[in-house]
Amino acid sequence: MPTAPSPRRRPPLVPRTRASCLVALCLILLSPAVAGATTQPRPHPYDSLQQQLEQLVRAPGGPPGVIAVLQDGRSSRVVRAGVAELGTARRPEPHDHMRVASTAKAFSGAVALSLVDRRYLRLDDTLRERLPRLPRAWGSVTLRQLLNHTSGLPDYTEDPTFLATLSANPRHHFDSRRLLDYVADRPLRFRAGTRYQYSNSDNIAVALMAEAATRVPYERLLDELVYRPLDLRRTSLPQGYRLPVPYLHGYEVTPPAPPEDISEALSMSGVWASGGIVSTPADMTRFVRGYAGGRLYGHRVVREQRRWIPGGASEPAGPGRNDAGLGIFRYTTRCGVVLGHTGNTPGYTQLIAATPDGRRSLTFSTTTQINRTMKPGLLARLRVVQENFVCALLR
Repeated sequence: MPTAPSPRRRPPLVPRTRASCLVALCLILLSPAVAGATTQPRPHPYDSLQQQLEQLVRAPGGPPGVIAVLQDGRSSRVVRAGVAELGTARRPEPHDHMRVASTAKAFSGAVALSLVDRRYLRLDDTLRERLPRLPRAWGSVTLRQLLNHTSGLPDYTEDPTFLATLSANPRHHFDSRRLLDYVADRPLRFRAGTRYQYSNSDNIAVALMAEAATRVPYERLLDELVYRPLDLRRTSLPQGYRLPVPYLHGYEVTPPAPPEDISEALSMSGVWASGGIVSTPADMTRFVRGYAGGRLYGHRVVREQRRWIPGGASEPAGPGRNDAGLGIFRYTTRCGVVLGHTGNTPGYTQLIAATPDGRRSLTFSTTTQINRTMKPGLLARLRVVQENFVCALLR
């Protein structure tokens, strides 16, 4: 932790109080893919939300369980279908643990932007300045470019050596702070800042920059800058493969084979700040309301966060038209705009979204992995259902 911060900085660990495989699965663990239009039967917008979730569970390759939490002020509505664990009658609950997948990138964004607000980091800080041990070819990449996926960093999750290690032992314990070593011999994929391309390496570098700026472990920064201010009591960043109980069981669903429980198949040390967080629908509701609503940092930082890159999509793409900001995405639906993030990992697919003021929110969790590479038709259907939920929220 830094000694004696300058008067212009606030200590990084002081909460802001402003009131305003699985080999095949491993290969696409967090793989970037842009969802396109797919002609599939679409749920009618006037079907009940409950009916739409039940249809999603019954769809070929659909999730064994799904839970959505809609929050409007102090009023909360939970809609769910299926079960939390096959072979039981237990329904998905808001306090069930789950893997949040790439929505963990929003948490690294929250940490980094909180440190920008406290003047421990600047959006124009470069890897050369903060992480000089990384390749010189990457030196000009800025924190801003990491957060909005215009850095050009090669994606370590696509590296053959990383994938071979994961394939040999999905529970292998990686050194999370050395994950970028897998691609340290690679140049940038393009000149930084010239195009958008989603990369899991970006958020590993973000977490390392946060640690370098504060001399505080990323896990502690999460606790002090995000979990405590937003009262997230069931959220953590584990290194292993175990899930706290109770949890939503995640499944590989590939008919005609029976669903396979893969909830604890993979070590989270291999995704760390890019996708390793474990949380609950209730905690994720609190998180996205605070994060999208700008409760963790001031208006100056919020303005920078919301400089949108048209067409920049999260993975998988969220409802409506997607645009990328700093650690957050804008989803423009037929009913209005929400801000948030999506994610998918073996066993789970996530959407968290809230109105720009944070007053209304949607957390939407399914217990199988759905993306364009694996299940393009189901993804198209999922996005329609999610848009209908957003419309119900905004009404």
